[in-house]
Amino acid sequence: MVVLHRDAYGVPHVHGATVLDVARGHGAATAEDRPTQLDLLRRRATGTTGDAAWDRFVRRTCLADDAVRAHARLRPETAAFVAAYVEGVNGGLAGRHAAWEPWTPLAVFGVHHLLFGSLPGKLWNARAREVLGDDARLLSREGGGLSGSNAWAVGGARTATGFPLVGGDPHRALESPSIYQQVRLICDELDVAGFAFVGVPGVQHFAHAGEVAWAITNAVADNQDVYSERLRRVAGGVEALGPDGWEPTEEGEGWLRTRRGPVVAGSAEEGWGLSLRTASSVLGDLGFDAFLPLLRARSAADVMAALDGWVEPVNNVVAADRGGDVRYRVAGRVPLRPDANRHGVVAASDPGTQWHGWLDTLPAHAVPPEGQVVTANERRGPESDAIGTEFAAPHRARRIAALLDGRTGLTAAAFAEIHGDTLLLTAPLMQDLLRPVAPDPAGVRDAILAWDGRMDATSPGAAAFAAWRAAFARRIAAEPVLAPLARPLVDEPVLRPWLDLTAHVGLALETLVRAGAPFGLDLAALAAAALADAAGHPATWGETHVVVPVGEPVPPVPLSGDNDCVRCTGSLPGVTDACARASVARYVWDLADRDGGGWVVPLGAAEHGAHRTDQLDAWAAAELVPITGPDVR
Repeated sequence: MVVLHRDAYGVPHVHGATVLDVARGHGAATAEDRPTQLDLLRRRATGTTGDAAWDRFVRRTCLADDAVRAHARLRPETAAFVAAYVEGVNGGLAGRHAAWEPWTPLAVFGVHHLLFGSLPGKLWNARAREVLGDDARLLSREGGGLSGSNAWAVGGARTATGFPLVGGDPHRALESPSIYQQVRLICDELDVAGFAFVGVPGVQHFAHAGEVAWAITNAVADNQDVYSERLRRVAGGVEALGPDGWEPTEEGEGWLRTRRGPVVAGSAEEGWGLSLRTASSVLGDLGFDAFLPLLRARSAADVMAALDGWVEPVNNVVAADRGGDVRYRVAGRVPLRPDANRHGVVAASDPGTQWHGWLDTLPAHAVPPEGQVVTANERRGPESDAIGTEFAAPHRARRIAALLDGRTGLTAAAFAEIHGDTLLLTAPLMQDLLRPVAPDPAGVRDAILAWDGRMDATSPGAAAFAAWRAAFARRIAAEPVLAPLARPLVDEPVLRPWLDLTAHVGLALETLVRAGAPFGLDLAALAAAALADAAGHPATWGETHVVVPVGEPVPPVPLSGDNDCVRCTGSLPGVTDACARASVARYVWDLADRDGGGWVVPLGAAEHGAHRTDQLDAWAAAELVPITGPDVR
């Protein structure tokens, strides 16, 4: 028996007698709200979209095959949970689109994270080191404005109610419809409000289960490797040169797998390839067995125990419960292998590049009642060294910590205000670069120096800064010393956005400026020349910094914020001011009263009708909507 209610924003509240009823109802509600999106996700995960470049790439990754293998290894209870969800999806689609297979949710989960790992970064780093040697580090992501996610919590001694608070927001590509679905799942054994990946049962990353709430950010772990393979076609098929000589491979229609992993670039006919080795593929596990324990969690300890089964992406996890327990941990599987693997492409034939187990001890600690924890994809000190190599700039984490430091009597409303902060901590560094420069006729320099450092949509200073920053990035990228980087290691259409030279320069401006004269460049001269390029810039930042999602278009709403702001609404300096990557959800979990918090997504609960964009204005204003508002159906 399933009863579906919807609140004033169309968010589905699924009531069932059992957890399987809830899964079935969740699938049916998703099919009702997002039928076209579900079909697109299925086709993206199976390489059947009709987009030749995407289909070729995803088939080469063997994503669907890995999903089938992982599904076969699910615990019986998990398999039944997934099957009930698929039953609901297929019943809701009612023949409008092709039916889902029992393993399709695993493939969809995989496609949501296909380009979330190390592959693009390792391809970029390998090419950058070829061209620049050790100076390639100056174009790394660290300090370069990589957007990710924010999550923070305080103990009960710091709040007005005496119960902990948790807040945060995931940063991903903006998609229309949204990648996340607000949902409430209710039966005798659980009552959980949270964000589900569309096409995946349960809630994984951000949820409030009444007695406990949790949140995650990407730990930016390195748990994928890229191997350079020598390949040859022989009478029996294709062989790859491994550490012990020539080895057989597995080959199918459009795909080839070596003992390291699927070949994602190159071919036997070309005699070379790049293979991708991932934790989930090696283990044959996508972490789905953690989903039900998470839904049933009643304490922070329960959440952390459930995530012992998590695989990837590797996440920083924050959890708090009504008993006052607040905890942090890293969850996921990180392989042990030589350090060279962590920095680029390595030879498959080298015996020294093989994996040899898993990192057993991952960072974890308790947060005292008077304490706080903040995580925003930053390097968290020496504990991060074993996890990864490149992290997001520390600015978002530092700014959130500063907004929390020393404060007591905190409320859900105070947490919600943090979401809206637009201060750009790198602004003074860039302003200092311009102080010795002579004023330009258009007054761009003076407008930047008079600016308060806040990336507000209505700010003329932010507009001047953004225009100059973009021009500065383009001038650096055009320098001859960097020209070879315009030719990527692999010219794969799907990967081009991650390998764009100007985008990397734009996101690494802070690192470059701190270096003084990177690659022998005269940055002061380039910065001065960029002022003329920025003449005639828009009147306000919001004129060009507007929401532009992938998929169905939406009104071009002006946005405050930027990459390194807490209010993360990313841009690619030098490429575009438009925002295609941002906080794709925001939430505050109040352990005193779930209804005391709030949540919001940019593009609503459905792909059609009144609830397609009814949260867009609230999201753009960094406001939240009620979590469990009145049922209207």
